Amino acid sequence: MTNRGIVAHRLGGSLVALTVALAAAPAVAQEAAQQAQDAAAAAPADEGGIVVTGIRASLNASASIKRISPSIVEAVSAEDIGKLPDVSIADSLARLPGVTSQRLEGRDQRLSIRGLGPDFSTTLLNGREQVTVGDNRGVEYDQYPAEFFKNVVVYKAANPSLVAAGIAGTVDLRMLRPLAQRDRIVAVQVRGQMNGMKKLNPDGSRYGYRASATYVDKFADDTFGIAIGVSATDAPSQNERYNAWGFPNSTATGGALLLGGAKPYVQSNKLQRYGAVATLEYQPSDNFHSTLDVLYSKFKETQRLRGIEFPIAPDWGSGATVQPGYTVENGLVTNATLTNIHAVQRNDYNKRDADNFSVGWNNVIGIGEKTHLTIDASYSHAKRTDFLLETYTGTGYGATGPADTIHISANPNGTFDIVPTLDYADDTLFGITDPRGWGYNGTSAVVQAGFLNRPSFKDDLASLRASLDGEISNAGPIAGWEVGVNYSHRKKTSAFKSYFLCPDGAGTNCTVASGTTQFAPIPQEAIVGSVPLGYLGVPSMLALNPVYLYNNALSSVYDNRPVSLVRDNSVTEKVWTGYAMIKLDGDLGGRKITGGFGVQAVHTDQSSVGSISNFSNGVVSIIPTTGGDKYWRVLPSANVSIEVANSSYLKLATSLTMVRPRLDQERVNQEFGIDPTRIESTDPAFSAFTSNGGNPRLRPYRSFNIDGSVEHYFSKGGYVSVAGYFKRLTDYVDPSASFIFDFKDAASLLSPADQARLGTSLGLVKAPDNGGKGTVKGAEITLSMPFAEFSQSLDGFGFFGSASYTKSKIELASNPGNSITLPGLSAWVGNASLYYEKRGFQVRASYRYRSKFLAEVAGLSANPTYRTAKAEGILDAQIGYEFQPDSALAGLSVMFQAKNLTDRPFITYQNDDPRQVIDYQRYGRDYYISLNYKF
Repeated sequence: MTNRGIVAHRLGGSLVALTVALAAAPAVAQEAAQQAQDAAAAAPADEGGIVVTGIRASLNASASIKRISPSIVEAVSAEDIGKLPDVSIADSLARLPGVTSQRLEGRDQRLSIRGLGPDFSTTLLNGREQVTVGDNRGVEYDQYPAEFFKNVVVYKAANPSLVAAGIAGTVDLRMLRPLAQRDRIVAVQVRGQMNGMKKLNPDGSRYGYRASATYVDKFADDTFGIAIGVSATDAPSQNERYNAWGFPNSTATGGALLLGGAKPYVQSNKLQRYGAVATLEYQPSDNFHSTLDVLYSKFKETQRLRGIEFPIAPDWGSGATVQPGYTVENGLVTNATLTNIHAVQRNDYNKRDADNFSVGWNNVIGIGEKTHLTIDASYSHAKRTDFLLETYTGTGYGATGPADTIHISANPNGTFDIVPTLDYADDTLFGITDPRGWGYNGTSAVVQAGFLNRPSFKDDLASLRASLDGEISNAGPIAGWEVGVNYSHRKKTSAFKSYFLCPDGAGTNCTVASGTTQFAPIPQEAIVGSVPLGYLGVPSMLALNPVYLYNNALSSVYDNRPVSLVRDNSVTEKVWTGYAMIKLDGDLGGRKITGGFGVQAVHTDQSSVGSISNFSNGVVSIIPTTGGDKYWRVLPSANVSIEVANSSYLKLATSLTMVRPRLDQERVNQEFGIDPTRIESTDPAFSAFTSNGGNPRLRPYRSFNIDGSVEHYFSKGGYVSVAGYFKRLTDYVDPSASFIFDFKDAASLLSPADQARLGTSLGLVKAPDNGGKGTVKGAEITLSMPFAEFSQSLDGFGFFGSASYTKSKIELASNPGNSITLPGLSAWVGNASLYYEKRGFQVRASYRYRSKFLAEVAGLSANPTYRTAKAEGILDAQIGYEFQPDSALAGLSVMFQAKNLTDRPFITYQNDDPRQVIDYQRYGRDYYISLNYKF
């Protein structure tokens, strides 16, 4: 059976039932790397009586983790307690070889590892898989306060004991262990923040703060340790935004590309996060070690957005007229004047509330001298609710008010200046209305003066793991063994509610036919001033309080369109993972060798609960439904590290790995429809019957991987590394797949007359399938070099940098003969840091570059979509001083940091033409000053 046939078979059973219904009505992820962390924490390097701290201590600890690990890993280590080397976890990770990030709202959030985006990697907390406050599996690193972590390790190669490993890699966030600390620690950090741009909205802010405190101590003859941390963050950001609809070949301009429409915005954000963490560690003897980790983070973000949506191209229904005298350059209209423009003035407000809780309890029990039993239980919970409010004002309902005349002109960066004639700050000219008459509830026109989305997500993951490990004597390089089993139960629930908003007053359900008020004056209490959009030519626009309008001037009507009603769903995954491995640690042919080989056997029972909607004859029907699948995957892997010369290592790894598809793709929901205008069509691709949704039988991506690395470590610290990798991807999820299905059981929904005219009962089902395949290959080079390696007079100076090249080729069955690149992949990624640190002084400048890539952005109705993002280079810098032990201020350090000094905007474009810019977001520079005190 072909892959397409398999998918049709898998989904077909569900669709038969649905159409009939319609007709009827971790524990520890890597032992060696953990040992390296403990060693680094317990014994900072000492060079000639000078204790190495700060940047150099961080690099030394990270290099120690990399060196000792038999697998291929990268690591970031805190410079001191509660002090990672960058503003955020994602910032630090984005400096690692082969790792880069995509900025969202000015913050690094989406990580790509070796060219594969967040959907292909897994995030662990102390070796345990984590849920996320995001829409899918990809972790948003903002939910984790950076002050809580001692190390972050990125595994680029799998091993049998690494449960829930990803295809791209596995990120393990690791909290400190109190028993590994020498003395009691009390540390406090306070940091102020300022954005380089003035606040763009009158109710925004450019100033923020961050504060944290950590307490670490040991008791009972150092057998019981405790670590407690708290943090609070209030971080603002500003964003000059521009979004273009696209560029049609306009008949009004002789076929030249014309800007279809544009939305210039100013956006002010505020991120508030409060977190707490606790670790209790107890080791009364060598035969018992117990560790309890608890983390809680409360996350709230508010966004205030104000802008104007200009429909421009007549070909896309703007109703505008292009005046003579426009300019065309290389097929693109770069200057034009248009009349009869009816724009939509927007005052929007977004609020997100999220809670993240994680607890894990690990116990290691000695059984005899050489065997250990490890039992690890964990629970991770995340909950998020959004309040996404849009409000519209214009000069009249349905393009009936006074029209505007605008002049558009292309800028060198790909955006367009839009200079209007109307005064968009005149509250006597503008009112609450549906300026374009776009409102439609599926059956009739509504006066849509706003819209409200209220999605909520809940994600729960419980896991229990047990393993036995032991030592083997006198067996050459074979040093031990380990067997284990892990059970996890994850359930993610997604619920969506949306509402049409219309002016208060007459009418029912916001419909035009019922006499709903079409134009209402703006309450004076809602006016908070005006904001300029001068960066794109608009002098000023009304700044309104959208929450006031929602509470006092707008009526809400539930959105019961089929596409809205069919979104609620839950996805459940019950996963059993058994593994067995042999550990290597000894000599082979006179060479030190470490590593291991073994296999995982993974059984998955996945299911989804949702609904199918039917819209026919003006009536919406919602039918509850379920679906799912069960399957096995066997995943062998092997890692070996050989010390081929003194301080020089050859590391090799091969494995089969898998990563589960996006949770929204696993949903059972389908939007089923009957188009009466196609009743007589005999072409299944254009028949009356269609269905669109998810696939609860979707299988994981699979990858065969080969990894190699050559590493040499210098005597005074630092190392050089060259790595190569190859991945062959199968069962790649094709999000645009479709197949022909016989909807004969749904034909009874038609009237007898329509049944007689029915051309075919066959139709298209659109749902993701595993119809893709491809390859990823690349190389990395890394150099960490303290300049004291060349001359002692350069002690304190150093360099850390890396460069990587990755190439991918993905083929989808839905698009035969055409290959695509991986979302999130930049062919070239580079990082470079120069630093000086000695006698308390610390200076660092860091630059990171990524070439163009396919970026995931929010499209229509906030659905994810992909567009090409321009290459970007970002420069950060910091300077600080730590008072020395002989000073009266010993323990105090001061740091000044600057982020995005290049003021690099985030830009996407379409059709492989950088002139056709779709998104432009400028965040400005951020400046921080921090005080740290440890006593």
